[in-house]
Amino acid sequence: MSAISSTANFFDRPERKLLVPPLNFAMVASGIYRSGHPLPINFPFLEKLKLKSIIYLDEGDLRKVNVDWAQKNNVKLFHFRMENCKLPFVENDPKAITDALQVVLDSRNFPILMFSNKGKHRVGVLVGAMRKILQKWSLASIFDEYGQFAAGKEDSDIEFIEIFDAHLQYDPRHAPSWLR
Repeated sequence: MSAISSTANFFDRPERKLLVPPLNFAMVASGIYRSGHPLPINFPFLEKLKLKSIIYLDEGDLRKVNVDWAQKNNVKLFHFRMENCKLPFVENDPKAITDALQVVLDSRNFPILMFSNKGKHRVGVLVGAMRKILQKWSLASIFDEYGQFAAGKEDSDIEFIEIFDAHLQYDPRHAPSWLR
């Protein structure tokens, strides 16, 4: 019987590789995940998900290491430029949210990871819009879920979700099973 002499040696062994999910990682619906910006330490975890697509919500470019990882793993990237909401000067972008929801409406993009910097506000708004428009959740349930990831945020995101509406088109043959 062999003994393990140190924690470092244990986690360095290939057969015992530690899987680390990205910040604020969670399952949103069948085939859809959310998180903060993945780091290289998260790549082995993400590989287990067998992602087909990534939705990235941010005003800046995706880091080269993430682009390289996506290309190596044949993951399609959808980048919707969206600044972090900072009232009164920057509001949420309804076009970016609508365009991202169009991607979510095609199950051929699944499994999909939606992420922003910390996976709180921009992704929270996208998930909230998805819950409202596509899944017909009550606003109370949407706001509760939003608060679990983004507590302490101004009311601007909550207000955006409440008044957001979009006309979305999709092919019923490829619609997600959770669509209501």
